[in-house]
Amino acid sequence: MQSQATYEKAPEMVKATPELLRKNLFETPYAHTLLAVTGTPSAPGKAIGMAMYFYNYSTWTGRPGLYLEDLFVDEAFRGKGVGKAFFAELGKIAKEKNCARMDWSVLDWNQPSRDFYEKKLGAKPMTSWIGMRLEEEGIDKLASLAS
Repeated sequence: MQSQATYEKAPEMVKATPELLRKNLFETPYAHTLLAVTGTPSAPGKAIGMAMYFYNYSTWTGRPGLYLEDLFVDEAFRGKGVGKAFFAELGKIAKEKNCARMDWSVLDWNQPSRDFYEKKLGAKPMTSWIGMRLEEEGIDKLASLAS
């Protein structure tokens, strides 16, 4: 995760700890993670990439969707089919779960990834939607309104 944050020019934004990851991904799994590793199943090597996703729901389609929260491939392994393999597996999972669509975000300056998504996968930018976010302080303010 730290490598991804550094690549995305925001290394100081990572707040996740091993304890938080264990709790939120294994004890109460809010998300699922695919890992790409070197080596073989009997002698695995190091992790070279990950794709973290969760399910959402579309009232318009009446079906679940798959949201890709994070995708990262180690720089030494980019352009070698790892990203495409992640998307193939995510597509298989989305099909098995009867998802109507897959969504994800990409940083506006990340042209190599944008080109890959559009040219290799056939994904289309969602130009009419703007992402919105509330961070912890905003969530606290909202929660206080419900009291």
